Amino acid sequence: MRPGEINSHRFTRRSLLLQALEAASGAASIAVALAPSASAAERLSVSPEFSTPALSPQDDQFLEEVEKANFQFFWEQADPQTGLVKDRCNVRAADHSTAASLAATGFGLTALCIGHRRGYVSLKDARDRVLVTLRCLFNRMPNERGFFYHFANMQTGQRVWDSEVSSIDTAILLCGVLTCRAYFRHSEVSVLALDIFNRVDWTWLSEDTTLLPHGWSPETGFLPYRWDLYSELMMMYLLGLGSSRHPLPPETWNAWKRTTFEYEGLRYIGSFAPLFIHQYSQAWFDFRAKRDRYVDYFKNSIVATEVHRRFCIELSKRFPDYSDDFWGITSSDSMYGYVAWGGPPEIGPVDGTVVPSAPAGSLPFMPVPTLRVLKHIKDRYGSRAWCQYGFINALNPLKDWYDSDVVGIDTGITMLMAENLRTGFVWSTFMQNPEAQRALDRAGFSAI
Repeated sequence: MRPGEINSHRFTRRSLLLQALEAASGAASIAVALAPSASAAERLSVSPEFSTPALSPQDDQFLEEVEKANFQFFWEQADPQTGLVKDRCNVRAADHSTAASLAATGFGLTALCIGHRRGYVSLKDARDRVLVTLRCLFNRMPNERGFFYHFANMQTGQRVWDSEVSSIDTAILLCGVLTCRAYFRHSEVSVLALDIFNRVDWTWLSEDTTLLPHGWSPETGFLPYRWDLYSELMMMYLLGLGSSRHPLPPETWNAWKRTTFEYEGLRYIGSFAPLFIHQYSQAWFDFRAKRDRYVDYFKNSIVATEVHRRFCIELSKRFPDYSDDFWGITSSDSMYGYVAWGGPPEIGPVDGTVVPSAPAGSLPFMPVPTLRVLKHIKDRYGSRAWCQYGFINALNPLKDWYDSDVVGIDTGITMLMAENLRTGFVWSTFMQNPEAQRALDRAGFSAI
């Protein structure tokens, strides 16, 4: 079994994170306040103003190289007959795995929009692949009330590894579906995308709770865990609020906890969780210059990224290669398998590994520091850290370990956030969907 492969059929990113949360919550060395008031959340220490920085030609060319390589993963590692995207791929040896990830497919659908816009693929080829994918999702793949299984055979669409019907992975998929609907403006794409979205019965998840469950299994029913703490859950609750067929009630947006953390005088809403929780929803939902009753989430992610950068640099006392040029920990592969790690406070058995998608997923929040890290990794470690699909999933130079795999969701967040930094394209495209606008309205967002 390859390093990291254990996550596929025994664990999921979220189940590993839940284990890490249990350990971390009892040993936190960071100030925490539950149920922050709006005034407390306002004490975030970064200006809410955002404008895309003027990237140098060299930086823009670097991001072009990253995106073009990322696109090749989503083009080559999707089954041409189903459009389903492989969960992960070994780039050091022949890869014969057939497990597709629902979330990777959502990123892959968005990658097709970027790929056509950037000229990596023709309109016909991109649109044909989108249609193949949407037809498979609507007509072939098993679902429960519109929600899909976390992992599927990429050739058949059938459930694998007794995986759960996943609420968050379905949400990531739907973000990709709606992005294609807005971008291609093709009659069959539009009809299929709307049918797939409208089939999702959010009221089934919320029938007896305002806190949505993580998923459902035909063997055991609803999973016992609830989406109750700030995390990547925002996209899921918003999609449910934006539904016209089976909408969530507005009170679900206020049901989950927004815990305020403080680190070196910086205050932000967060969780005992890796950095990706601050990134995923904002790959599609554009929170710039707007806020709800609690906080400006874009500004919040800026602060969370800066806190994480400082945390990693502090860890240089244990891992001397951590520096301003080399930082970033989020759920990833390691020498010993897949790990949910990060901080602060320290989550998981941090061992000096750096995960390129951690800074890459925060490119729009902190462009200069994150670009510095990504360029350093590519320049310093070369083919050990870079492959035909972009960055490998993780590396630990102190232990001379370099991953053999790329992971679809981490390649996806890298590509989408690189494009959002450059042009805001994913944001502007996705937000054209009336479901997205309705969601923000029902959640009480207003312009700053």
